[in-house]
Amino acid sequence: MAAWVQRLTASGLAPATVRYAHRVLSLALSHAVRDGRLSRNPAEGVRLPRVVREEPVFLDHDQVARLAEACGRYGLLVRFLAYTGLRWGEASALRVSRLDLLRRRVTVAVAFAEVGGELVEGTPKNHQRRSVPIPRFLVDELAAQVAGKSRDALVFTAPNGGPLRNTNFRSRVFAPAAASVGLAGLTPHDLRHTAASLAVAAGANVKAVQRMLGHASASMTLDVYAGLFGDDLDAVANRLDEAFAARDKDYPRTGTASGDVIDLGKRRSPGL
Repeated sequence: MAAWVQRLTASGLAPATVRYAHRVLSLALSHAVRDGRLSRNPAEGVRLPRVVREEPVFLDHDQVARLAEACGRYGLLVRFLAYTGLRWGEASALRVSRLDLLRRRVTVAVAFAEVGGELVEGTPKNHQRRSVPIPRFLVDELAAQVAGKSRDALVFTAPNGGPLRNTNFRSRVFAPAAASVGLAGLTPHDLRHTAASLAVAAGANVKAVQRMLGHASASMTLDVYAGLFGDDLDAVANRLDEAFAARDKDYPRTGTASGDVIDLGKRRSPGL
């Protein structure tokens, strides 16, 4: 498997293309493992070429609203992506049974990948299911969206009732709508970045964002979104300032001055 990845890279394919090809093959092999045809997935753990990340695009609430309106019947899908952070393949494969509108949760357990023009249903990118919160303002719209559908039905579909395909949706709906509201060049994946930024702005910490997006680790989340947490450092410094100031104000009551030396040995508990 490693040799195959090396050959793809040597052929001149972009790192992102190589990683996508590996992802598709890994999905197929995962099915073989579940069917008992393979004992393990040989695609797991293979070292892949690094992709030079472009600066992520973050929309604000007003931009999301204008884009959703421009997308017409797919406005709910745009809002759903922008406020849950699901990957395109996860949202397009989402079935009614995975929505719990009473608890305001969506269970992400499967995802679509396009292989040779065919959609293949497999596990999410990190092969783990996760529970993602749904903002309250989306619940009524989602309830109307799935009303009358069976539990196995897809939540979001193409006009003919079949699964949504990223290439068709992007070229026919998303790109024209984005251009019409001054967001030319925007991609559906940018809505995932937007979800991260809006969550952080609302007070989510890095672990919450990691769980929401389904990243394997918090360090992966920080690799992409470190800049969003910059204000947290200022908040830490401000809280330390406040604590220090409160400590000085308490001096007359506690009798401990800033310059006093405390023998920590006397305060240490026996046996430590």
